[in-house]
Amino acid sequence: MYDIIVIGGGPAGTTAALRARELGASVALVERERLGGICTNDGCVPTRVLAKAARLARDAQDCGLYGIELREPPQIDFGQMMKRVQQVVYTMHEKKQLADHLTGAGVTLFNEAGDASFVDAHTVQLADGSKLEGKNIIIAAGGHARTFPFPGVEYAITHHEVWSMDRLPASVVIVGAAATGCQLASIFHQCGSSITLLEVAPRILAGEDEIVSQTVDAAFRDRGIEIITRINGIDHIDKTGKELTLFYKANNQIESLTAESVILAVGWQANTDALNLAAAGVELDQRGYIAVNDYLQTNVPHIFAAGDITGRMMLVQSGQFEGRLAAENAILPNDELYKPLIVPHGGFTDPEYGSVGLTESQAREKYEIAVAVVPFADVDRAVIDDHTVGMCKLIVNKESHRILGAHIVGEQALESIHMVAGGMVSDMSIEQLAELEIAYPTYVAVVGLAARQLARELGIVPMKPQWQALGKLNVAEWERRADGS
Repeated sequence: MYDIIVIGGGPAGTTAALRARELGASVALVERERLGGICTNDGCVPTRVLAKAARLARDAQDCGLYGIELREPPQIDFGQMMKRVQQVVYTMHEKKQLADHLTGAGVTLFNEAGDASFVDAHTVQLADGSKLEGKNIIIAAGGHARTFPFPGVEYAITHHEVWSMDRLPASVVIVGAAATGCQLASIFHQCGSSITLLEVAPRILAGEDEIVSQTVDAAFRDRGIEIITRINGIDHIDKTGKELTLFYKANNQIESLTAESVILAVGWQANTDALNLAAAGVELDQRGYIAVNDYLQTNVPHIFAAGDITGRMMLVQSGQFEGRLAAENAILPNDELYKPLIVPHGGFTDPEYGSVGLTESQAREKYEIAVAVVPFADVDRAVIDDHTVGMCKLIVNKESHRILGAHIVGEQALESIHMVAGGMVSDMSIEQLAELEIAYPTYVAVVGLAARQLARELGIVPMKPQWQALGKLNVAEWERRADGS
């Protein structure tokens, strides 16, 4: 009998297995297909490769601004682009060497083992009929793209099938405008496809701060992406030759759109069907994810769950954190609570976006706040690179001067947001962030500008009354007082 059986070899599962071995437990890890999980094989890694290709195509269009003459406009070889995706995925596997890493650490690995299912609360059966027994079990089986049962759904694809496309469709309808849908819309549009984005919610990226949604929406529309929000669902899809006609519900009637491809990006559901959770007595929540408490413990005390299958923070970084926490709580006597407050995240759209902490509306419900918004047009590096679309919003607790949230849209936004996240983790005050000397010229300087604007508004920086009467004042990156403020 193993001390720990881990089901799933993605970021949550591999982290759980390795951490359990560090704590001296005997560990078996079962992976249905390939190690690495959705992110490496089918999610953020291949998406980032396509986003890189889209950025190269965009930057090629800007060459003339800098005196670089391209004799012929760049052409996109979509098939070669997809080959590059697969090359990078393969390289990532070679780089990580997950199987060797796990076995080298003493984990008993059952790779490409097919579906695992519970026989009872301590026993897991593999596809070949063999059985494993464990004192504790961590379920990290991940999730997959959601679809809905409407007529003609078989003509649509999810992002799982995008990587098997062998040519660029001239037109695409993307259903769902959260992170995945918006990233695919941005990438395909930059590659040359005509894009229509459909969303049930009143705005795209509905889970983000409103200014993120507004800024990305405006940029998309300015570039020619059609966005239709507040739809009431999909009615059906018809196929005529190579064209698909999607019929959707809106304003109490049926509307239609015609395109070469329809991509569904309508959410994520847990990989629970094959697990036979009933045999172990493990319960699901109302959404179909494994229900866990703040110790990542299911209703069965020795069975834990981590990663996408819990339906909490469905991000790679969160999966890794949860995997470690689940292993520690299964082995160590002192339980550690999972309270995800500072989780930087974002999307590889163009413009990029990154967020951490509370949105403005969430912050206003709990605190008296001050907010600063600085446009990318005020950032010298953005002007130099001709990428002035975007902004940085900082949200601060007026009483404590601590940062409650940050939201950045623009070039390198997802990289820049981590400076704020680091400040939040270290309990940095807004005046400390404002005093930080940031290299010039950089995109991350937008964070410093917003911090210094807040420092003035909160009265941290001494100002003459006549200056205060002028209201909000823009600050320049190079503008410094002798005392550093």
